[in-house]
Amino acid sequence: MKMEDLVYYNNLYDLYSELLTEKQRKYFEDYYFLNLSLGEMAQNYNISRNAAFKQLQNTLSKLKHYEEILKLQEKHEKLEEVIKNIEDKELKEKLRDIF
Repeated sequence: MKMEDLVYYNNLYDLYSELLTEKQRKYFEDYYFLNLSLGEMAQNYNISRNAAFKQLQNTLSKLKHYEEILKLQEKHEKLEEVIKNIEDKELKEKLRDIF
């Protein structure tokens, strides 16, 4: 996976993790935060490697689906572009604190 994809999914997770089931959060965190392989996850959960892969893919699909509907990441990127052009440091910080 490319670094930009990793950053993208981590950003989506930050925004939408509360909308995932506990199981989906656990799979995501095991793979992306703890750097477990699919084989290790399969062994930990007593499932096949393919089942671990499918669960992880389902979780990524959910994150992308939430972004398609709510567009919080897209709005955050647009806000960052606007903030770049603001001279007032206090205002910049206030805007960043909002999101």
